[in-house]
Amino acid sequence: MLKHSSEPMRYTLKQLAVFNAIAQTQSVSQAAKQLALTQSATSMALAQLERQLGRALFERQNKRMRLTSWGEWLRPRAKRLLADATQIETGLFEQHKISGELSIAVSQTPASHLFPQLVRACDQQYPEVRIEMRVANTGSVINAVRDYQCDFGIIEGRCDDVRIAQQLWCEDHLSIVASGNHPLVGKASLTLADLEQAKWVLRESGSGVRMIFDSAMHGHLGELSVWREYDHVGTILALVETGSYLTCLPYLDVAHGLADGRLVEFNFDQLNMQRPLSFIWRAEDGDNLLREKVIELAMQEVQR
Repeated sequence: MLKHSSEPMRYTLKQLAVFNAIAQTQSVSQAAKQLALTQSATSMALAQLERQLGRALFERQNKRMRLTSWGEWLRPRAKRLLADATQIETGLFEQHKISGELSIAVSQTPASHLFPQLVRACDQQYPEVRIEMRVANTGSVINAVRDYQCDFGIIEGRCDDVRIAQQLWCEDHLSIVASGNHPLVGKASLTLADLEQAKWVLRESGSGVRMIFDSAMHGHLGELSVWREYDHVGTILALVETGSYLTCLPYLDVAHGLADGRLVEFNFDQLNMQRPLSFIWRAEDGDNLLREKVIELAMQEVQR
């Protein structure tokens, strides 16, 4: 362990930025590229920070830089200091000067139907803000935010992790659909029991859609015949439109197919499949000006 210094702290924002970049990339060389520094300058900044704090913040594992317990403790606090510094800097200029980078993990439905208009609005309002997006199911989005891989996320359904803060964006609902040629379409009186006999193609376990579907079905039906599970909505729709399958997907994903007759919707009053689409971020992160501005634009977009 490094010897703790009794001298006053003299760490710099640059050192904290280096620490944060190494924590994010798990690599000194990648952090150097991200910060436009030489590798030697990056290594020196980290060494100086560890010496001044009197703690080892990383350990090397298979050529990767892994946070020690002290590094894990420091990371959220360093990110807050860096975020505060950004707000101080941007606060000295007019609002149109807001700039920076945000990494956002987005689940499939908002990524396909809502996120593009948010990016367009952000490009018009804050052209100097850069948004990096990754698409994943809800469980993976929550993990990416919690594990510092992304600044914040957009999920379907809810998150019960107390380490995650969330804010409702808008609401959607799930629809049970089939092709117009499905045998159940012509049945005079359709009941929930008929669904047990059908072949289903569904989203994969861990997705927000699947969690809401399973919860809605619980207590109403026995075991369904789940023929296939996929994480790609386009694949599911293609199978349903050309085969004898049922599926349950967000209305936003099936709206065009319902409008042009490729799909038929089955409605059951007993099933509640409303779901929220929400922004999430680490509760410990505190205020973040860029995140707040992007969420503000998002709320305006859905209210148009």
